[in-house]
Amino acid sequence: MTRTVVIIGAGVIGVSTALRLQEELAGKGDQVVLLDRKGVAAETSQGNAGAFAFTDVEPLAHPGIMKQAPGWLVDPLGPLSIPPSYAVKLVPWLLRFWRASLPDRYRASIVSQAALMKHCEEATERQIARTDGEHLIQRLGALRLYDSEAAFRASKHSWDLRDEYGIDYTLLHSPDEIAEIQPGLSRHFTHGGFTPGWHSTIDPKAWVEHLFAAFLQRGGRFEQAEVRDIAASDDEVVLKTADTTLRADQVVVAAGAWSHHLTKRLGDPLPLETERGYNTTLPPGAFDLRTSLSFGKHGFVVSPIKGGVRVGGAVELGGLELPPNYKRADNLLAKASRFMPGLDISGGTQWMGYRPSMPDSLPVISQSRRHKNVVYAFGHGHVGLTQSAGTAELAVDLLQGRKSLIDMAPYRADRF
Repeated sequence: MTRTVVIIGAGVIGVSTALRLQEELAGKGDQVVLLDRKGVAAETSQGNAGAFAFTDVEPLAHPGIMKQAPGWLVDPLGPLSIPPSYAVKLVPWLLRFWRASLPDRYRASIVSQAALMKHCEEATERQIARTDGEHLIQRLGALRLYDSEAAFRASKHSWDLRDEYGIDYTLLHSPDEIAEIQPGLSRHFTHGGFTPGWHSTIDPKAWVEHLFAAFLQRGGRFEQAEVRDIAASDDEVVLKTADTTLRADQVVVAAGAWSHHLTKRLGDPLPLETERGYNTTLPPGAFDLRTSLSFGKHGFVVSPIKGGVRVGGAVELGGLELPPNYKRADNLLAKASRFMPGLDISGGTQWMGYRPSMPDSLPVISQSRRHKNVVYAFGHGHVGLTQSAGTAELAVDLLQGRKSLIDMAPYRADRF
């Protein structure tokens, strides 16, 4: 008897999951259907920094971070900000975020994130090999920069974590050492750390489209439709769109920052929030960028994208409805021009995306609490692309009812 499995969301998580499942089901007669309201990589997956940041295992919620909370409201252009009009609505999520920053929970999140990152790194290499995708990958490493001895010393714990989990890096102690890896930076930056295991794609949209093409080639099906309602029983899952009703044996909810609208209808009111990220993409020739750059306390990254330069990052906890504040993108670009003398900031294109964020910085990769035929795969924050291939393998394990290679308890929907 053939089955129909529907994946909701055609971002990098949804496409990766659909592809992995289609690879397993090929030749069995089962049907994998991918749905998205706008199209493939039409939202956050098209404009992110393009990073496979396997070397980053520290959660956003860390001990002492809540002392900075008043500044999030005061500085609308800071590395982490909350629009005052959204602050009251955010209180329940912030309370969970504060609990996640307590030392024992913070430590548990690191352990779980490190295990997931290791799995995702291996899964990504499998995905690249299976889809012949190496031509879309840049293995250039990443350089994290510090503009004072004090800032560098304050980062020691993050490098100690990398030691603990066997992550390769080299620390740099002078502008000259930094310039050997990336020339053309301001000598204001006196220290740095280089992690060769950080990779990126030449274009995140092109990467998702590459995976999507592989999905179609293997027999997958795509429909552009917005799922407006979802209901599940032991026998089937019923999806209602604007035009029709779809019935499936199993469903994966991988709709990014919009996922909680669907999970609530299934009895799972999960604390998913939106980290709005801004960037500007500059055309080829803007700067001789030889690696990805991360500017410590300033909270943004510079990535080589499509032969040009993408400047973006920071966190604005502002939900899905507020209009974009592109002054944040302007501010990041102005900083980059100071930090990278010679950067040509003309001809750039601005963008904002919605990162789906859980309070403990861990995604939800889990069956629904009430319906075993519904699987959740969302909430990856800054590392959706990084964790996409690994999440796909784990989600398919749940669909197929088999044990995963890592402990799945930390990513359960019922952990909140």
